[in-house]
Amino acid sequence: MSKEEEEREKVTAAAAASEVVVVNGGGGEEEGEGVRALHARVEAEWGPVMQSACQTAAARALWGRAVRDPAAGVLAGGRFLAALRERMRRDEEAGAREVHGVMIAVRTLWFDARVEAAVASLGGAAQVVLLGAGMDARAYRLSCLKECTVFELDFPELLEMKTDLLHEAMSSANNQKLTMMAKSLTRVPADIRDGDWITKLQSYGYVPERNTIWVLEGILYYLHHVHAMQVLETIVACRTSVHTVLLADFMNKNAVSLSRAMYHFYHDSPDLLLPSIGFSQVTLSQIGDPQAHFGLLSHPQNLFDKLRRLPRSVETNPEDGTPCCRLYLVEASAFPDDQITKQGI
Repeated sequence: MSKEEEEREKVTAAAAASEVVVVNGGGGEEEGEGVRALHARVEAEWGPVMQSACQTAAARALWGRAVRDPAAGVLAGGRFLAALRERMRRDEEAGAREVHGVMIAVRTLWFDARVEAAVASLGGAAQVVLLGAGMDARAYRLSCLKECTVFELDFPELLEMKTDLLHEAMSSANNQKLTMMAKSLTRVPADIRDGDWITKLQSYGYVPERNTIWVLEGILYYLHHVHAMQVLETIVACRTSVHTVLLADFMNKNAVSLSRAMYHFYHDSPDLLLPSIGFSQVTLSQIGDPQAHFGLLSHPQNLFDKLRRLPRSVETNPEDGTPCCRLYLVEASAFPDDQITKQGI
């Protein structure tokens, strides 16, 4: 058996062993010693980009009344939960128009809804590939995936940590069961910045000839332009014989400028970019739109509503002079007979 085959068997077996696990109910206060030790390694060894996976899980845990992700607390860890909880408390005391983490909660629910709709449109059985999966737990919580083959692709050390956290959580106090909802789950250790990630995905069981939903939540803007475009072009190339659905979020230029050390790729018009490389039926939403609200933006003067009322070409808010930082939620399709429309990128 080759080294790659041994690695594939090990990761697939680890995912299978997690089909029914027991996790903390979401608050993180009752972490077992093993879980705490694993998160201590995250804090000591991981950089800010990989730690952002735990921060996303923390937002899902603390907005649990809406997101309902029972694994999020364990995957986030106590420190990230405590830090976000404190920021939320300060927001509420200050009467803030937005409570910290609500954008991630809305974004998560938008992706959930679009995954469910895409699965239904493809007849219930499809491949679902989560690129830069991080601490995503959709395979355990979305019942619409019951006939779907799910792949989680991310850095090897992140996927290993995720598996270890779920296993360690079985011995924690105040636990509840977490059952696999997907037909199957395979974790693929790979770096999407490498040109061979699609080949590695195929070696783990991805079939290019099957309808596929590609989920890129909170990942593209961490990549440099060349890598982000390579990922998008690789996905659209899979349309040669099947229906391909892309679900992704894009930052505009102003949003990326919030942290040049963390964010790189941006596009002010992803609804023009995607058709230019072969996608069709592109639908773009912003946080606060009717399909990206979910009743979580309750303040009558919430920032997202004010922002989306301004034309997308406006770069500076005329009311206060602040940059218009936008997050676009985008769904696109690609079919075998699509013709590439030449447009400026």
